[in-house]
Amino acid sequence: MTLLIRPARPDEAGLVLAFIRELAEYERLPHEIEATEAHVAASLFCEQPRVFCDIAEWEGEPVGFAVWFYTYSTFRGRHGVWLEDLYVREAARGKGVGKALMAGLARRCLDEGLVRLAWWVLNWNEPSRAFYRSLGARAQDEWTVKRLEGEALARLAEAG
Repeated sequence: MTLLIRPARPDEAGLVLAFIRELAEYERLPHEIEATEAHVAASLFCEQPRVFCDIAEWEGEPVGFAVWFYTYSTFRGRHGVWLEDLYVREAARGKGVGKALMAGLARRCLDEGLVRLAWWVLNWNEPSRAFYRSLGARAQDEWTVKRLEGEALARLAEAG
């Protein structure tokens, strides 16, 4: 049984998009997908990417991914990593694939002197919440996520 975690390759924008779509189905959000293969390729494989993707392979077959980017903590004065998406195909769950993807990001944080690894998890997604608790993650219930998008984002931009 071999598990490999590696960076996504430029010829894998379609694979990354497939994982994004599978994750959206799992999260009951397929109607929110706007990304195209061209968007993925332009974001991940440009000259100076601001977002990155790790692919998990089980026995040579891609079975999961982690999409992440660097953040910055003003209070700590150092960078961290934000995990945007983590997904493992159902057939590969329970084999340590998700843990290996998370461990790779944790290792990156330690190797690069980064102060934290952070992410969101949907409140209803108890299997993922339990998985993250098993890793030692703690919920930050003192924060409320806010978002501007679409018309509200445009309105604010015009008001400035």
